Amino acid sequence: MMEPMRRPPPADAVLAAVLVLAGLVTAPWVDKARTVDRPVDAIAVALIVLAGAATALRRRWPVPTLIVVTAATTTYLTSGYPYGPILAAVALAVYSVARHTPLLRASLWCAGALAVLLLHLFTNPAALAGAAGLLPGSAWVAIPFTIGVARRLVAEAGARERAESERRLVDAERLRLAQEVHDVVGHGLAAIQMQADIALHLRESSPGQAHVALEAISRASSDALAELRTTLAAISPDGADPGADRAPAPGLARVDDLRRRVEDAGVQVEVAVRGRPRALPAAVDLAAYRILQESLTNVVKHSPHPRATVEISYRTGEVGLAVANQDLSGGAHTEGFGIAGMRRRAAHLGGDLTARSADGRFEVRATIPTGE
Repeated sequence: MMEPMRRPPPADAVLAAVLVLAGLVTAPWVDKARTVDRPVDAIAVALIVLAGAATALRRRWPVPTLIVVTAATTTYLTSGYPYGPILAAVALAVYSVARHTPLLRASLWCAGALAVLLLHLFTNPAALAGAAGLLPGSAWVAIPFTIGVARRLVAEAGARERAESERRLVDAERLRLAQEVHDVVGHGLAAIQMQADIALHLRESSPGQAHVALEAISRASSDALAELRTTLAAISPDGADPGADRAPAPGLARVDDLRRRVEDAGVQVEVAVRGRPRALPAAVDLAAYRILQESLTNVVKHSPHPRATVEISYRTGEVGLAVANQDLSGGAHTEGFGIAGMRRRAAHLGGDLTARSADGRFEVRATIPTGE
């Protein structure tokens, strides 16, 4: 089945009508202005109409439009009819090919059109003699071709910039999603692994303690799933199931819940709050919570001593965080995805984060401006 013919854009149809009208209105005048030309007759009028009307399809079919316009204009000029607005149709067709066709292909077609157009120099009595005759015809092709190529390059550069901006946005969103899932799932899995190891170790010698460990695993997995649903609901553009079991939004108000889950995993946590607690902007509150969560998760996974201290400092215009635990290795630590993500969270809000080992302790310190 053939594709149905689409109408040309209104602007192109109007411009084509203007070219046709201009050619018809000026034809009698240019006919009288020169006596060496062939008088304008019905054939000249038909060629003027054909060349102007063909430009209405210049966007959809730029190369066929150039062929038709060049053929009509060359026939008009080689027949000895006077120069006139019909040449504007050639310029418009050349511009459209340069604007909407790859550069090499456009160059070949426009060069061919110029060669055909210059044939009239051998038959039209009004043409300039010698090399001077090349200049007017070449200008009607070279100038619109240059403008069309320039417009195409600008449009392509803009399209590349928009595509790059969209790619950066997608990458940033993927990184944010990966960081959120890492923090939620990593914390839950660390607690589950610790309790599972305890249950395996005590399953025969102290079955009762193994049962307690399994209960802790159940709570940790339930909390992690609920928090993961909340996180995905916040990230999803259309939200999640409103009836789903969700945890409260993560924030410093949930530090006690975080401490309880870490202690269930076998790490004792001391929390100290400096200053007067206050409501923080949502982004700051979430970032502060995630930094504490990831820091304590690292203690559960890596610390040889099951004890950590947490300090939350509410200061004017900022909130400070510090998580410390015993570090028996005393050597250099390789930063993984977790610490890099914490630093990125703080930097994104204009803050900073350090993670270093000193005096037998490993300490994470962060300062996040609150924008108040």
